[in-house]
Amino acid sequence: MALRFYTFIILLIMSLTVHAHSPTKADLVVVTKSKLALSVFKQGKLLKKFHIALGSNPIGPKRKRGDKRTPEGRYSLDYKKADSAYYRAIHISYPNEEDLRYSKAKGLDPGGQIMIHGQDPNSSIPVYKRQKFNWTDGCIALTNRDIDELWQLLDEGTPIVIHP
Repeated sequence: MALRFYTFIILLIMSLTVHAHSPTKADLVVVTKSKLALSVFKQGKLLKKFHIALGSNPIGPKRKRGDKRTPEGRYSLDYKKADSAYYRAIHISYPNEEDLRYSKAKGLDPGGQIMIHGQDPNSSIPVYKRQKFNWTDGCIALTNRDIDELWQLLDEGTPIVIHP
């Protein structure tokens, strides 16, 4: 009887400890390209703000494959990729319907595979220097430490809004 009671207490403490250390899950991500900032929110409250790097041609919305621009608009973070070539990655649901309408009207290929990701493992440039300039093909880059933290804050399906 005493063994069952102690087992119950230990399991209860472990359960409370796991919940006490679980991160709060965000319900919105907002990127402000002009400020090189990615902000994470829960019920309107800022949880965390990260410094980012963007596509190497950051001014304006992404319009076509290869333009090296980061999209602007409303999307969702629809899946996580733990085995990314850039450490970890979270996929942005680009192109959205508005992007598709624009590209169809102009006869352009909108591109795709836009991610929030970590660092290029093949780069000879140190991370602290690399995050000082826009270097991606249109993705949003964080340090590996920051992508680890963001990874814990997000569930698949979290909305993301990307502002100029």
